[in-house]
Amino acid sequence: MRIFIALDIPTEVRERLSQYVERVRIYAPDARWARIEALHVTLKFVGEASDEKVQEIKTTLTQIKAEPFAVNFENIGFFPTPRSARVFWAGVHAPDALKHLVAAIDESLEKTGIAREKRPYHPHLTLARAPEGGASRNCFRLLQERPSAEASPQFGTMTALEFFLYQSQIMRGGSRYTKLQRFPLE
Repeated sequence: MRIFIALDIPTEVRERLSQYVERVRIYAPDARWARIEALHVTLKFVGEASDEKVQEIKTTLTQIKAEPFAVNFENIGFFPTPRSARVFWAGVHAPDALKHLVAAIDESLEKTGIAREKRPYHPHLTLARAPEGGASRNCFRLLQERPSAEASPQFGTMTALEFFLYQSQIMRGGSRYTKLQRFPLE
């Protein structure tokens, strides 16, 4: 099964993101917009894993110790750069506790044979992706050019009290995510 580890986000943040996306999606009609109910803060993407490996991962994750921390959802941006945008995102800002949690997960899973992430961790919520092919080139141009009454969108704050192991099932119309296990932060 295909799995990943992530923070869930609260309903209030989802509602604000949904309202924002409804206002701006007309500026990028060719983009593949994310389903707001599926948004999460990815901590570690694992990929395909056997049932036995999933059990080993669950056991390993129960040993991670971290304290709850505040997470603020604000701002928007584009990856890899505004000039060659492929992803439109909302920012996820947290103290060093988030990076420490990600590092602890990475270190723990490395002991089970799962490779460490080589790229730096940049927490975000993917709101939209450019389509594949030539149409992607200017997909976000109008969104980037639009005058904005709100200088910096604010979507809300939460206290991260737990993280989850998720299963990802690729389906027509987008992936479906199922929580397999909860891991409290204490």
